[in-house]
Amino acid sequence: MDESLKKQALRMIPYGLYVLTGESADGRVAASTVNWVTQASFQPPLVVVGVKADSGSHSVIKDSGAFALNILGKDQQSLAFAFFKPVEREGNTIAGEPFTSGGTGAPLLSNAFGFVECTLADTVERGDHSIFVGEVVDAGLSSEIAGRPDDETLALRDLGAGTFYGG
Repeated sequence: MDESLKKQALRMIPYGLYVLTGESADGRVAASTVNWVTQASFQPPLVVVGVKADSGSHSVIKDSGAFALNILGKDQQSLAFAFFKPVEREGNTIAGEPFTSGGTGAPLLSNAFGFVECTLADTVERGDHSIFVGEVVDAGLSSEIAGRPDDETLALRDLGAGTFYGG
């Protein structure tokens, strides 16, 4: 297989950007920008997210059995970049961003465009990422959407020509 062509082909799959959050019973908080996300079922409502197996988010979500996907809007590039690196919790902020705790305990970023909160339904561990299957137990938006909902979502391509993940 030509590695360059494989990388280019896989990067043609469009991705939205989300901040994945979780909090374990011992108070560890994880928050990281992710883009390998999709809805997987209508009934029950399921989403899947690919999470790097050696990341802090991975261990916190496995321990807590819950997570939230904080949906970023088109104008929230700085929020995406803030969670590309390891972050710290200070009170009710993560990386300086305020949050509230959802019903599962997962942090919901106050400035995100929306969220889906999930309980962990299943995990598939293969390769360098695991697939977390989450059953949606709550969802919300910070404001009404006038047009297509997916037109409001920040996409990886919105971060510039040199920003890629995958391949």
